[in-house]
Amino acid sequence: MFLTDSNIPEPEIRQRIERFQNDLTRKALSGALILQKPDLYYFSGTIQDAHLYIPAQGNPVLMVRKSLERAASESPLERIVPMDSPGQLPDILKKNGHPVPRNMGLELDVLPASRYLKFQKIFPETALTDVSHLIRRVRAVKSDYEIGIIREAARLADQVFERVPELIAEGMTEVGLAGLIEAEARKRGHQGLVRMRLWGGELFYGHLMAGPSAAVPSFLASPTGGSGLSPAIAQSAGFRPIRKNEPILVDYVFVLNGYISDQTRIFALDGLSDSLMAAHEAMLDVQKTIMRTARPGTRAGELYGLAVERAAELGYGDNFMGTEGHRIRFVGHGVGLELDEYPFLARGQQMELEAGMVIALEPKVIFPGKGVVGIENTHLVTRDGLVSFSRFPDTVRVV
Repeated sequence: MFLTDSNIPEPEIRQRIERFQNDLTRKALSGALILQKPDLYYFSGTIQDAHLYIPAQGNPVLMVRKSLERAASESPLERIVPMDSPGQLPDILKKNGHPVPRNMGLELDVLPASRYLKFQKIFPETALTDVSHLIRRVRAVKSDYEIGIIREAARLADQVFERVPELIAEGMTEVGLAGLIEAEARKRGHQGLVRMRLWGGELFYGHLMAGPSAAVPSFLASPTGGSGLSPAIAQSAGFRPIRKNEPILVDYVFVLNGYISDQTRIFALDGLSDSLMAAHEAMLDVQKTIMRTARPGTRAGELYGLAVERAAELGYGDNFMGTEGHRIRFVGHGVGLELDEYPFLARGQQMELEAGMVIALEPKVIFPGKGVVGIENTHLVTRDGLVSFSRFPDTVRVV
């Protein structure tokens, strides 16, 4: 009834679980209990209300509260059983051939404290530990299946960006333009939700701001902010009218079958000043510099340092990725099922790039009172460097 062509294939799920089980074995853990929606989807193929137990050895058990029928049609796992309450977990594990674990991993980076305390009572003899880093490491390297979906998401994003010049008109509000662009994305299959792992992080499609609005700082871990519609949202598009000769920043995420492509382009009515155009070209230079250098084995933090150095050489050190007091200390981030996946091209990060990682690279410069220029593309890490998924031109599109 619920089965669709977008279901994750069984060999894909099996491969993911085997990689994670190898890590559990290496860490001498009995197993891990998975609850968070993107992790649950990654390992089981469903986001129904469920607990997934992955043992270090043997078959996983998906214990479903709601909806069992739908979970069974979406997930290729062999053992999918009903569960009324978490208190049944030990008994269900025993019935499926798994002893109560001596030690068990949990997603402690995102698990609510109340759930953690409940699991302490349910498993009083079990040592509970954090496996969020192990999970994120497994998810960081994408399979051909995942890369194919992200590539298609980028292709659809390109289609949306091609429509932007036809939708912009002087005097329309930022939020009015945002609604038109978001409708274009939605009818092409954008799922609507943009998932983030960071606690308190939230995003609706992305950021769209024009002129000075884009340089308004906000709480979000992003170089751009925006006044938003009210303090209740405090980011992205507001009611400000769009004017000529100012940068219109469209920083939008396209999410297809759960997977993210992240892209930024700058548009302008009747062009931009020479100084803003020069700043944009400088960010394209920074992008090329990183793309030439990034290879498997390169440390993520080294790429951030290289970007900062190049931006300073080009004369934009004071405005790169924000101004003093509001600067974000990264120039890129992994994407997949979440917007903030490994690796982070951030200050001090020691994680090495691996072939198959997917990175959104976003060098930008912020000019308070004027606006934001720069670029963002989603790239695949290959043996020969970064390869962009996007085909839409990186230059400022003058309307």
